[in-house]
Amino acid sequence: MTPGDNGASTPEDEDPFGYLYADGQARGAQPPSGGYGYPNSVSRVRAVGERTYGGAPQAAPYGQQQTVPQQGAYGQPNAHYQAPETLPGGAPTGRQSAPSGGGGRRGPNTKGLLMGAIAVVAVVVIGIGVAMINGNSDDKSDSQAGASPTQSQSSEPSASSSKSAAPGELPKTDANALQLTGGATKDSKFSGAEAAGGTYVGGLDTVGSSVTWTVNDIPEDGPYTLFVNYSATGGDDQSMTVTVNGKEFGTKLGMKNYRHAADGDFAKGWTTSFVWPTLKKGTNTIAVSCQAGDKCNVLLDQMWLKKGQVQRSS
Repeated sequence: MTPGDNGASTPEDEDPFGYLYADGQARGAQPPSGGYGYPNSVSRVRAVGERTYGGAPQAAPYGQQQTVPQQGAYGQPNAHYQAPETLPGGAPTGRQSAPSGGGGRRGPNTKGLLMGAIAVVAVVVIGIGVAMINGNSDDKSDSQAGASPTQSQSSEPSASSSKSAAPGELPKTDANALQLTGGATKDSKFSGAEAAGGTYVGGLDTVGSSVTWTVNDIPEDGPYTLFVNYSATGGDDQSMTVTVNGKEFGTKLGMKNYRHAADGDFAKGWTTSFVWPTLKKGTNTIAVSCQAGDKCNVLLDQMWLKKGQVQRSS
């Protein structure tokens, strides 16, 4: 069998797409009246512009001019515009005010929060400041304790200080640092000596015996007071010769028995005497010796200087 034109009742005429072909159109094929390609379809094919959306006006038939409503001029109301206030249930005509009183929910109290934050910061700053002050005071007390001696330490003599003294004080020496000549010797048999180890110089009752002190760091020329700590006993007053820088001092160093110690009881006879020599700035040599005519039955343990002519050793 060969294909051919079998008439209008052939199955080809039932082709729903027959109207799309030239031969179908020649035989009078028409598009279906229902939905696209299928009879009685729910969807309906409409020309462009015929479908309406949301009540918008339908497009005019093909070949006719469609009338489009014009918007009003700038500043003039649009005839098709309706304000929300005119519609049922539209927006309110005035601004709603915030509810007052305690019935509604209130926002956070920013003022209270700010004051609380400031208080917390203040407490932290004060705590840090107190900690720093306490730390500084502790460090200061520790450094003072280690850097400088206490009052009791500075007032006590050094064990062998014979050439220098603490800043602001004149030198001091004792039996352990003195230069001895003649029959002078160191001993510690009798108690009461204030030199280190209870040491003192004895054997001074022999002519030519002496103790010599080389003094450094004299701040300036002028009068000074030489103090000597000694012990004397018995009924006779003792005295010895003082020599400063090789020159004999004009007055003897008196060594009386001010303690009224019994003869030979040197442990109870310790006391102090002094003379007023003139010294030069820098280094000086001071000697206490037993010369002819002197009475030298004494023990000697310490020597020190004071600036000016004074009578008290402290």
